[in-house]
Amino acid sequence: MSARRTFVLVDGENIDATLGNSLLGRRPAPEERPRWERVTEFAERTWGQPVTGLFFLNASNGNLPSSFVQALLAMDYRPIPLAGGSDQKVVDVGIQRTLDALLTHDDADVLLASHDADFVEHLGALLGGGRKLGLIGLREFMSTQLTGLGVPLFDLEDDVNAFIQPLPRVRIIPLAEFDPERFLR
Repeated sequence: MSARRTFVLVDGENIDATLGNSLLGRRPAPEERPRWERVTEFAERTWGQPVTGLFFLNASNGNLPSSFVQALLAMDYRPIPLAGGSDQKVVDVGIQRTLDALLTHDDADVLLASHDADFVEHLGALLGGGRKLGLIGLREFMSTQLTGLGVPLFDLEDDVNAFIQPLPRVRIIPLAEFDPERFLR
C-alpha cells in the first residue's frame, strides 16, 4: 500500500483575481500575495503527511513568468503552465482534469485553493471513500456551491497565515474570536 499524500491544487488566477478585484480594487503588489510555501507547510502540518503542490498557470499568451516559475520550483511546487484558445479557461480545465484523474488515486487527499464554483462537480466526485478534502481561500469570497459540499474550509489568512501583512477585509467576526488588538495596530 502506498503512503497517503496531500495534493494542493492552486488556482493562482482565481486567488489573484479575488484579491485584486474583490478586496483591493487593483492588481495585488507582490507583498500582498500569499506566501505559497506557507500553504504547503500548513497542509503538511494539518493532515500530517507529505504534500505535493501543483500550481496551475495560464500560459496561453506564449509567455512563461520565469522568475515566478523559479520561485515556485524553489518552494517545491510543480508549476503547470497551460495554453489554449482565448475561449478556454485553461487553468480551470487543467484543475478539473486533475481532480478527475485523482479519482483513481485512493492514497491521495486534496486541498483546492480556489473560490471558483467551476470545480464543484469534480471535487464532489471525490467525496467519500475515506479521502480527505478541503478548500483554501478567503472565507467571504468562497463559492457557496463549493462550501455546500461540506468539506473543511481553511481561510488563507486566518488559518493558513499565508500573508505577511493583514488584508483589508471587512467580515463578520464571532465575538468569541474578536481580538481588539488587531484593530489597534
